[in-house]
Amino acid sequence: MSAVLYEQDEVKRARYALAAVFAVHGAVTGSFATRVPWIQDHASVSAGQLGLALAFPALGASLAMPLAGRVSHRLGARTALRCLIAGWTLALTLPTLAPNLPTLCLALFVYGATAGMADVGMNALGVEIENRLGKSIMSGLHGMWSAGALVGAAGGTLAAHLRSDARLHHVLAAGILTVLGVAACRWVLDLRPTEDEEPPPRFALPPRSALLIGAIGFCAVFAEGASLDWSAVYLRDELGTSDGLAAASTTGFMLTMAAARLVGDAVVNRFGAVRTVRAGGVLAVLGGVLVVVAQQPAVAMTGFGLLGLGIAVVVPLCFAAAGRSGPNPSQAIAGVATITYTSGLVAPSAIGTLAQATSLVVSFGLVTVLAGGLAGFAGVLRAGEKDRPRISPPSAAVPERRP
Repeated sequence: MSAVLYEQDEVKRARYALAAVFAVHGAVTGSFATRVPWIQDHASVSAGQLGLALAFPALGASLAMPLAGRVSHRLGARTALRCLIAGWTLALTLPTLAPNLPTLCLALFVYGATAGMADVGMNALGVEIENRLGKSIMSGLHGMWSAGALVGAAGGTLAAHLRSDARLHHVLAAGILTVLGVAACRWVLDLRPTEDEEPPPRFALPPRSALLIGAIGFCAVFAEGASLDWSAVYLRDELGTSDGLAAASTTGFMLTMAAARLVGDAVVNRFGAVRTVRAGGVLAVLGGVLVVVAQQPAVAMTGFGLLGLGIAVVVPLCFAAAGRSGPNPSQAIAGVATITYTSGLVAPSAIGTLAQATSLVVSFGLVTVLAGGLAGFAGVLRAGEKDRPRISPPSAAVPERRP
């Protein structure tokens, strides 16, 4: 009995440590997003060129993510995550140093590659902890990511308001976040493969059962990427706000996403995945309409907040539905992840290209249309919902620890 209690305490510590790592990962994203206008000016790129450059983080992530499993397989989960999170936090400094479009694209490629690899390592450990505790924790972990992003965005908003040099801001932020992230990794689970365990596959094609579910995730991630990367630029260029107020719109967007994710499990448990996503789709459409018709900054900021609230829990629910949709849950989840990261790849570029040809107002009209797809096609998340396994009570015995 004492061994079981010790194991439970160890897993609980690992959960809190991993939550801190999620928050650090999010803080890097928030710190970067609020300084995109500064980076655009420093690199002297147009809206269309910025859109092209902002496609490179997702491209780097998509190409590098398969390597994360192999790194963890070779080094062990704890050491791998320590290295990956440090690489991600330090990569924050690169985009602010880019003086032109080619170097900005290269910097953002590295930035995205380190982000994606750290993301895979974090989520793999989160799934393992969830299994050992016998209860759902993933929504809370992603809520901590959003909370961290909010803190990073708040710091970025203050830095932008003070008109500080983003190079200095990001060097300081990277140093602090690296120390915090590496320190938190001390208490995460140190999973190691058995001697006969094969390395994970490099790539998984999406099965047919995951395509419609992935399409819902595609719409949500498109709206998220567009809002995260372009909300500050939208307020500055379309509504003539200051850099500080423009950065605050990104903060508001991430605030609503964080709040929704932290309460997401309770809402889904009460109303179900389909109703939750349909209601979220309606809120996201309303938010998109407010952004498009806004003549005042407050209206646009409210719209971005509603967008964040509406799409917050969609991707976790897509992963859950994919795991119940076919005989091979791992392949289905990997397929949905591929589709959603593809959305993250095309969204910033598509928004920038369309804005170059028309305007950012038209670009967010497209975001609004895609948000409508969440409400219209939410029914695909019903797949296998009746067969969802029951979560074991907290008092259940914890599975034996891996060697």
